[in-house]
Amino acid sequence: MLQSLHVHNFALLEDAKVDFAPGFNVFTGETGAGKSILVDAFGVVLGNRASADYVRTGADSFWVQAVFDISGGQEQLQAFLEEQGIEVEDDLFLKRQVTSAGKSKATVNGVQVPLNVLKAISTMLVDIHGQHENQALLKADAPRILVDGFGGERIADCLKAYSNLYNKYVALQKKLEALKADSEQQDLLLDRYDWEVKEIEAAKLRLGEEEALEDEAKVLQNSEKIITAVNGAYNLLDDDKAVLSLLAKAKGNLQNAVRYDSRLSILLDNLDSAWLTLDDCRQELGEYLSRTDFNGERAVEVQQRLDTIYRLHKKYGGSTEAVLNYLEATKVKYNELLDLASTISKAEKEMASLTRDLTACADVLTAERKAQAEKLAQLITSHIHDLAMPNGVFEVAFTKLDKFTSNGRDGMTFMFSANMGEPVSELEKVASGGELSRIALAIKTVMSSSGDVPTMVFDEIDTGVGGVTAQMMAEKIASISKIGQVLCITHLPQIAAFADRHIFIEKQSSDGRTATMLSVLDEEQRIRELMRMTAGTSESSVAYENAKELLTAAEAVKDKR
Repeated sequence: MLQSLHVHNFALLEDAKVDFAPGFNVFTGETGAGKSILVDAFGVVLGNRASADYVRTGADSFWVQAVFDISGGQEQLQAFLEEQGIEVEDDLFLKRQVTSAGKSKATVNGVQVPLNVLKAISTMLVDIHGQHENQALLKADAPRILVDGFGGERIADCLKAYSNLYNKYVALQKKLEALKADSEQQDLLLDRYDWEVKEIEAAKLRLGEEEALEDEAKVLQNSEKIITAVNGAYNLLDDDKAVLSLLAKAKGNLQNAVRYDSRLSILLDNLDSAWLTLDDCRQELGEYLSRTDFNGERAVEVQQRLDTIYRLHKKYGGSTEAVLNYLEATKVKYNELLDLASTISKAEKEMASLTRDLTACADVLTAERKAQAEKLAQLITSHIHDLAMPNGVFEVAFTKLDKFTSNGRDGMTFMFSANMGEPVSELEKVASGGELSRIALAIKTVMSSSGDVPTMVFDEIDTGVGGVTAQMMAEKIASISKIGQVLCITHLPQIAAFADRHIFIEKQSSDGRTATMLSVLDEEQRIRELMRMTAGTSESSVAYENAKELLTAAEAVKDKR
């Protein structure tokens, strides 16, 4: 349930805050006072498009905050909040801020969230119904969505079973199409696969070979530098005037000294060890020079082998492992192609069996939809009778589609007749704007019993309605408010009279600026507002008594429910 809405620097709403009652909340005010702006602001905090054009002149940004009481359960919402890492409390704070530069920030209980998360949360909190939602009834998929929603788990279970088979059907259909396409160019593909297999197998690739060859190539390419460096190092060690000769002389000197001072024996050992190490190094350098043969032909062989490897990498996957995997996959495809006729025949038999199963499942789904659609149509018809259309008839017509779709095989159309003796026709062809509003309200009344969304907003749903119909509509909306919270923007006093909380919207000017203000009306103020809505500027005692009587009559109806 929506507890409060706080709007700051949003168009004409400089700083407006209003608290809501659990039942029927009504907004009224003069045309142009800002009622639609308030709905726009509420939509923004629920995740609708937020334009920087809404930022009040002279301000850097606007923000809107809505506080909801979710202590009543709503397990699906609470589970979703936990998935998003949002701490679940009794109160849920949604806030949206938009700067004049167009940057938007959304938070839920202080945690910043992406816009899609905000929208997902909002759909579990609020259902906004405006004039454009009336037109949504005329969309092609509206009947299916409504019937499936009304059918609840019964249809959901049928649809789940159908979807599982449908997904298999689509996958097999794609596979069969690919196989038939392959069949049309079988010889060409066999030649291609055979060539690729032979090319890769002829190369006899080995994992790790590329790295070893690259190391060898580096040595071969730099052979002259290596020989020069190694030979120089060997000469420096092997020459009579080189390090080893000098170390030998140093050893001889120390050996003479050690005879007189044993403390020098450690240094003598170190010199001896150094001499042995360097002599080993000299010998190994000599062996390296004697056995190393930098063959130019080998360098060519290595480079050619690397070129082969690189070419195969480029053609078949970028690495030796990828090329070998491609080889195995191509062998499989080659063998499948050799037995393509048998594979296609097997897939066609599987498709025939799956089509029979899917047809049967679609028929079960259709039967359940028809049963639920009949119940739904009867309830909607009953409610439109209460809305000053005593002879109205609402139906859902079914046709069988010529192909399977992800939602079944049902074409569904809303049918309607407002007058006795007139056959039902497609809703979009026969319903007037006022009739469409009443049908929409009848549907909302039926669907509200599900209780899935705790707060419902009616934005001028009463357009084109008056007189007795307005009274009937008021009673319907009031009955919905007994199940869940209702927010309603209206021009009709008959509807406003049923409010549990009446909020007045008006423009006020001060210091050369205009702002929209919200105020909760007490009983006397409500009477004055109903007078304005009924009689305009008239301040007569008759107008006053009529307004008062309107409130009394509404209370009497509410008490009976």
